[in-house]
Order: sequence, then C-alpha cells, then structure tokens
Amino acid sequence: MARFIFFLSFFMVIASISRQGYAQTSVEEPAPLDTAGQFILDPATKVPLTINLDAEEEEEEEEESEKKEKKRKRNVYYDIKTRKGYAEAGYGQDVIIELFHYLKDYEEPDPYVRDIYWYDTKRNQIRSTRNIQEDKAQILHGPYQKMTEDGEVLEEGIFYKGTKHGRWTRYNKEYILLDKEKYSKGWPRDSEITYYDKDELNKLKEVIPIEYGQREGYYYYFHESGQIAVEGEFQQDKKVGLWTEYYDYKNRLPKKQIKYPDDPFDETLPYTTKEWTPQGQVVYERDKK
Repeated sequence: MARFIFFLSFFMVIASISRQGYAQTSVEEPAPLDTAGQFILDPATKVPLTINLDAEEEEEEEEESEKKEKKRKRNVYYDIKTRKGYAEAGYGQDVIIELFHYLKDYEEPDPYVRDIYWYDTKRNQIRSTRNIQEDKAQILHGPYQKMTEDGEVLEEGIFYKGTKHGRWTRYNKEYILLDKEKYSKGWPRDSEITYYDKDELNKLKEVIPIEYGQREGYYYYFHESGQIAVEGEFQQDKKVGLWTEYYDYKNRLPKKQIKYPDDPFDETLPYTTKEWTPQGQVVYERDKK
C-alpha cells in the first residue's frame, strides 16, 4: 500500500510539472538557451524558462499609444490652437445645431478661395461671404458637425482657416448619404493647379476649379511676379459674371473687363465693358443702355 501511494504521488508531481511546462511553452515559445546551448530551467519548477513574445508586443503597443496621447493636444488642429463654438437655429422639431471650432486669433483667409466660412458673433450664425468684419468674425478651423436636436448628423467635415478641407459628407434625417466631397484648403480636390516653380510649389501659375468633373468656382491666372493676371468665376462649366484682366503691377491695375451672363444657361454673348492703358486711363467704355 505504501509503495502504491509513493508511485501515485510521484506521477501527480510529474503531471503537475508537465502541465506547467506546457502552459508556458505553448504560449510563450521559444525558450531561451544558455551559453552552452542548453535550455535555462526555472529553479523552482525545473521547467525551461520562456520568452513571452505576446507580452513584448503588448508593451510596444502600449508605449506607442502613450506617445500618441502625449502628442495629441486638446483643441489643436494642424498645430493651431482653437476654441469650441456652438450655434442653434430653428424652432420645435426643426431645430438645427452646429458644433464647430474657430481660431483663437484672427487670421486673414486665403484671398483666392471663393467660399470662406466664419462665425458672425453679431448675427450668431455661420456665414460664407467674403465680406468679413474682423471684429465680428471667428474664422472656422477644425472639426465641424451640423445635426438635429436628436443628434442625427446632417453634415460633417473639417475646416482649415475658414476653408473646407478633406472629406465632407451630407446626410438626410434618416442618415442616408446624400453627398460626399473632397477639398484641399478650400479648393475642390480635383482642381487643376499649376506652378511656375514646379519643385517648390510656391509660385502659382493657374488655378482651374473642378468639381464633379466640371469647372465650378473662382478661376485665377497669375503673372510670374505673383500678381493676378486674370480672374473670374465658373458655374456649371461656364464663365459667368465679370472677368477681369490685369497688368503686371503691384496695385492690380485692370487692363480689360469682360461681362458674361450671370446665368450659366443664358446663351447671351459676352462683351467687353471697359479697357485701360498701362497708365490707368480709360480707352474704352461700353455705353450703358
């Protein structure tokens, strides 16, 4: 009987050691070797020590996550500090809420982008006009959301110094996607932009605004000096309104103005309204009828 108990105890110890060894080596392989090429044993269990590869990966992921948290600063977008804003309009079930961020310090928006977005502190609403009054304007910069009072998102995107940037999406009240657009600092992402200095990309030559495969927005052509040579607007792939040509002077002296129909579907022929000499003298002016 004593011999039976001895062998039973012996096999239980061996089974316990085997289970410990399997648990470690099955998850944490491979086991390290000493200088003689032998497995290093745990002094307590006599089971080969192992390297926990999963633990190392988890530590690396945690370190990377901590680094990202340290880099991320509150209300800072594109390395610029912002403040949060809130606007509400409508009544009853038609209440619309807008959550946005704006520059802490006013900065003059890009003069060539047509649509500049800013919060009018006097009217308590977001506007997109070029007629900006600095003392009443908060230039939008950072994430933006328009939603219903129930929290259903109707539009979302991000602003860069008053211009739409990146991907913008619009939804109906059933959260069905209505529209998706991409911008690059106010210009439709598909716009054709060329430069005089092709390597440094500092000296603009021509900007052709493209949206949904058509010319849409403000068009610019520049002299190599950086002064505007031609400016006008496209709608529905057609020239509209007043187009102006300029001499290569710092004071933007106009050279010629051409009037196109305000409606892109109007087939009326364009005509020259006015011309100037390089000295600024009017040499032609169309009679107003």
